[in-house]
Amino acid sequence: MTATPSAFPSDIEIAQQARMRPITDVAADLGLGADDIDQYGRYKAKLPLSLASQPAKGRLVLVTAISPTPAGEGKSTVSVGLSQALRRIGHNAVLCMREPSLGPVFGVKGGAAGGGYSQVLPMDDINLHFTGDFHAIASAHSLLSAMLDNHLYHGNALGLDTKRIAWPRTIDMNDRALRQAIIGVGSGNGAVREERWVIIPASEVMAIVALAADSADLERRLGNIIVGTSGGSAKAPVYARDLHATGAMSLLLKDAMRPNLVQTLEGGPAILHAGPFGNIAHGCNSLVATRAGLAVADIVVTEAGFGSDLGAEKFFDIKCRAGGLNPEAAVLVATVRSLKMQGGLPKNALDQEDLGALERGLPHLAHHVANVRQFGVPVVVAINRRLSDTAAELAMVADYAERIGVRVALCNVWADGGAGGEALARDVLALLDGRTANYQPLYDTARPIREKIETIAGKVYGAAGVNFSPAAEKSMAWLEANGLGETPVCMAKTQYSLSDDATKLGVPTDFRITVQDITGSAGAGFVVAKCGDIMTMPGLSKSPAAERMRVRPDGSIEGLS
Repeated sequence: MTATPSAFPSDIEIAQQARMRPITDVAADLGLGADDIDQYGRYKAKLPLSLASQPAKGRLVLVTAISPTPAGEGKSTVSVGLSQALRRIGHNAVLCMREPSLGPVFGVKGGAAGGGYSQVLPMDDINLHFTGDFHAIASAHSLLSAMLDNHLYHGNALGLDTKRIAWPRTIDMNDRALRQAIIGVGSGNGAVREERWVIIPASEVMAIVALAADSADLERRLGNIIVGTSGGSAKAPVYARDLHATGAMSLLLKDAMRPNLVQTLEGGPAILHAGPFGNIAHGCNSLVATRAGLAVADIVVTEAGFGSDLGAEKFFDIKCRAGGLNPEAAVLVATVRSLKMQGGLPKNALDQEDLGALERGLPHLAHHVANVRQFGVPVVVAINRRLSDTAAELAMVADYAERIGVRVALCNVWADGGAGGEALARDVLALLDGRTANYQPLYDTARPIREKIETIAGKVYGAAGVNFSPAAEKSMAWLEANGLGETPVCMAKTQYSLSDDATKLGVPTDFRITVQDITGSAGAGFVVAKCGDIMTMPGLSKSPAAERMRVRPDGSIEGLS
C-alpha cells in the first residue's frame, strides 16, 4: 500500500461512487427469485422468514477483536473484507452483520457499515433509517410503555408497585438527559413516577428480535417481558402478557423480524439484521439472519460487538447456545494502534512508531486469543493494517503471534477491498479444513447466577474475584426465586478494558469486578449483570459526529463514515 491518507476518498465518497447491483441479482446468487423477496427500492430487500427454518448447509465463522480504541479497530470492515475475499477466491460466502444504531452514527463513529473498500451498501440508507426495523422495535417498546402507564392511570388492577417498575422507555439517540426523569407531572397525566430511557440497542425488544426463532417464538418471548412487580410482600413479577400487549407488539414487529438483504461494495450478498450493543446487550446480529445465511451459503461470516471479552463471549454463551449454532472458526481483529494503546501510549501518539509500547501491549493479544480458544474454536489473528503502521511494528506483531502459536494474516481490506483479505481468507479456510473445532459454552446455565458471573469474570476477564453490591445480592435472590436462575448471563461493562474500569489497560491483574445490579430479561432469556459505571443510555461527546454531517445542494450526503 503506497497511498497516503489524503489520497483516499472518504467512506461516503467511495460508497457514492460504487455501482450497485440490483438486489434481485444479489438474491439470485443465493438461489432466490424476485418473488422470494420483498424489495425496498432497487438495492434493499426483506428475506422470507422461512429461510431460517431450512436445513443449514453452511459453516459459521465469527469475527471478533481485541479491546478497541474509541475509534474502533475495524472489526466490521474486516468482516466485510473477509466475505469479499472468500467470494473472490471462489467460495459462496455470505456476510451476516448487525444494523447500525443512530446513537453512535451521530455520536462517535459517524457510521457502522464497514469502511474504505470494504463496506456494505447502500451505506447511507443502512446507517440511517434502512428498512425501518429500529423504528418498529422502538414503536413496539413504546407501545408497552404506554399500555403500562395507561394501566396505572385506569386503576392499576394488577397492583403494580410504581416504585418498582422495571420497564423503561427507549429512543435511538444518545441523550444523557433521559437517563433519569420524572413523568406524569400535571393533573390528569397519569401516575407521577421516576422513569428512565435506554437506547434502542439496549431494549429487551431488540434482544428478543435478535434471539427469536420465528414469529411464534417472538410472541411468546414478548409475553415474558417483566414490566414490574406487584406491591406488598409477594413482589411477584408482572408480565407484558398480563397487560395484553403481546399481540399488538408482534404486529408492529411483523416485518422487522425478517432479515434484510443488501450487498458488499463488491456486490456480494450481505444480510443485516438487529443491532444489540456488545457492551450493554448481547452484541450479535439476529439468529434468523444467521440461520438464513447458513441455509443459502457455504460459509457465513458474522461478527460480534467489541472485544472477545464482550461480544464473542455472548455469541458463544448466549446466541450459539440459544440457536444451536456450531461455530467452526474465528478471526481476532487486532491493530497496531490498539496494541500500542494497551501498552500505555497516549491516544494522541498512537500513529507514531513506538516499539516499546507495542511490545508492552502484546500480552493483551494473547489474552484475547486464549479467550476464543477456551470455547473450543480455532482462531486466526487478522492485523487490520492502517496507513501509519510501520514495517517494524507489523513484524513485531507477526513474530509474537508465531511465538504464541496462532496464525496471523496481514489484512489490507480497508484500502484494497477483497483483494486485501485473500491471505486471511485462506487462513480461515485452513482452519475450517482442519476440522478441529469443538465448540462448548463456558458454563452450565443450571449453575447459580453468582457462579456464572464469577466464571465469566475469572476465565474471560482474568479477574481475581467479583464484588456484588447489596442491590445485586437482592436482585439475584429475587431472580432465582422467580424462574430466572437457570439462564445465561449477559455482562454489561466497559469495552475499553478487560476489567470494569476503562483506565486499566493491557492485561490487568489482581482486580475485582464490581456488579452494581442484576436485572431480568425474561423475554430475551437471560439476566443482565451491570458492572462498574456502565450505562444503558450513552451521551454525546463535546463534538459529536452529527456536527459534521449535512445534505449537499445536489442531494448527496457528507459526514457519514
